[in-house]
Amino acid sequence: MGRRLRIGIDTGGTFTDVVALDGDTGEIITTKTPSTPSDPAEGFLTGVAKVTAAAGGDAAVTGLSHGTTVATNRLLEDRLEDLGLITTEGFEHVLEIARQSVPDGYGNSYFWVKPPRIVPVHRVRAVGGRLDHTGAELRPFDEAGAAEAARWFRDQGIRAIGVCFLHSYADPAHELAMREVLRREHPEAVVSLSCEVLREYREYERSVTTLVDAAVKPVMSRYLRRITERAPARLHVMKSNGGVLSADEVVHQPITTVLSGPAAGALGAAYVAGRAGLGSVVTLDGGGTSTDVAVVLDGEPTLTTEGAIGRHPVKIPMIDIVTVGAGGGSVAWVSPESTMKVGPRSAGADPGPLCYGGGGTEPTVTDAHAVLGRIPPHLLGGEIPLDVPAARAGLEDLAGRLGLTLERAATGILEISAWNQANAIRQITVKRGLDVRDYPLVAFGGSGPLLCCRLLDVLGLPAALVPVNPGNLSAFGLLTVDVKNDYVRTRVARDAELDLPAVAAIFAELEAEAAASLDREGFPAARHRFARTVDLRYYGQAFEVRVPAPPGPVSEDFRAEVVRRFHDAHEALYGYCYRDDARHPVEWVNHRVSGIGPIDRPRLRERPPGDKDPSRALTGTREVHFGDGWVQAPVYDRALLAPGDVVEGPAILQEFGSTLPLHPGFRVEVDAYGNLLVTR
Repeated sequence: MGRRLRIGIDTGGTFTDVVALDGDTGEIITTKTPSTPSDPAEGFLTGVAKVTAAAGGDAAVTGLSHGTTVATNRLLEDRLEDLGLITTEGFEHVLEIARQSVPDGYGNSYFWVKPPRIVPVHRVRAVGGRLDHTGAELRPFDEAGAAEAARWFRDQGIRAIGVCFLHSYADPAHELAMREVLRREHPEAVVSLSCEVLREYREYERSVTTLVDAAVKPVMSRYLRRITERAPARLHVMKSNGGVLSADEVVHQPITTVLSGPAAGALGAAYVAGRAGLGSVVTLDGGGTSTDVAVVLDGEPTLTTEGAIGRHPVKIPMIDIVTVGAGGGSVAWVSPESTMKVGPRSAGADPGPLCYGGGGTEPTVTDAHAVLGRIPPHLLGGEIPLDVPAARAGLEDLAGRLGLTLERAATGILEISAWNQANAIRQITVKRGLDVRDYPLVAFGGSGPLLCCRLLDVLGLPAALVPVNPGNLSAFGLLTVDVKNDYVRTRVARDAELDLPAVAAIFAELEAEAAASLDREGFPAARHRFARTVDLRYYGQAFEVRVPAPPGPVSEDFRAEVVRRFHDAHEALYGYCYRDDARHPVEWVNHRVSGIGPIDRPRLRERPPGDKDPSRALTGTREVHFGDGWVQAPVYDRALLAPGDVVEGPAILQEFGSTLPLHPGFRVEVDAYGNLLVTR
């Protein structure tokens, strides 16, 4: 009988990474294939074929987990299908008014021009009917006006429609009635209801989140349909919240996939770091187009509901990730002020960097690494030969325009890229009240390890961990992820007046919804797990702090424990709290439940220790420039290094999907699992 494989596939901007786990032996097989931006499904299916061939022709695929950037790229590139919004009469300008905040603070308010709205005001239609904040009906739903609005969108040819009525989080009846009208009058329409996308208050954010869901629904539906028709097993899709969901379910809530790929990387890094004895780390996922950074605290990536994709606020639960346009394909260019800039524009997979020989015309970060000898003259074990002379010619042209030597220009590109990454790490640590110097770095992705020595210097980090197969860690992360779905309900109440039976009823309802979803995913009731959280604030505050809520009955002890956790969390975040101050009462706002279906995780095996002589892995030497001149650096094949080996810089450690340039003054030690631990 052949192998039984679970496969994780992460589609990035440049490469599609594939990891297969043998369910019987625990063996892990990895490969990569170039992404196909014009049709991402092609790259996905090529990856499946490639890894099953590597595992043996008779391998059977028992499950597929997929991280995709299809929804993210739509939003980042603002390629949104014609969208319409249906809202409550009198609230047609909710998107125009938006929020009073201006990017970059008060000083920017005079010059800032509000970007185009996700739906222009002429494509907004209002319908009569009104609820109050408790869900009580003040005016009945206007069926005739709803039919007129539906026919208007049908006649205009607008097929993606978001519905967001005032206070529908308290009672969804009017939105559900609107969907029935749209089904009757405009059957071609793809509809998203705010009561299903985000059942919590704040009209502007709820409207935008619902519209983003409607915008990506058509393209995600087409993409997932193409894959599921040809996939050899049931497909699960990675969600932004750190869980997966079957393609049949996720197609109804595509907004939950907007950080699909980066979330898998953060989870894979958390899993590997935990096995290496590091509970809290900063993760850095360096790809071809961008770099994603996140924080893992006590083994769990931090979550937020204050995220944004491009210029669109998206209030669904997502792993707190900061993304910068600083990947291997980021283009180096000269600004009108004659200074060098790197990114955010990327050469992507097509045409790619100059050294790929795919028709690229501008020098990139990868070209700078190639010219300085920091990456080998061929990638992926020889699959992609690099045209280093083409990269050198492009960089010489750039250097000439700046009045620099070739080496100075190439080093400058890498220095700017390193500082771009360092600033992203500062955003996710220092701006969240964390001391960046306390957290080791987990560097992965094809380009992640390339700058980690510089990042240790710039940020004062204690160490960097480079996992085994770092270029495939996001795909590996997909195999460590539980099935997970989130449910939320807003009910604002002062702590002193909290109706405990009403809170218990909300949690019971949310847990019933979560259980129904886990049933559909095939999990027996005995394996269902539920995680509760509550958003609280001090009365008069505009923003909440989320805290975990204990399981069990909603009693007076439950209430007191949630409030105690809120005071503790507020003090940790902001440096103060009003624990014993009756002038600042606590307010309960949002109640949340995550339904979790646990899966069997891969087991990382310890490797037998070596003889502490790394020379067995030496493959030769290469001329490398580390910023202070050219040196003859030894080149090691990482696959031949063993636990206990120590390598001193300068050196180059190469493997199939990635390279670690070890600068002078740094050392690497191989741990029991084969990870590289980089220290000064």
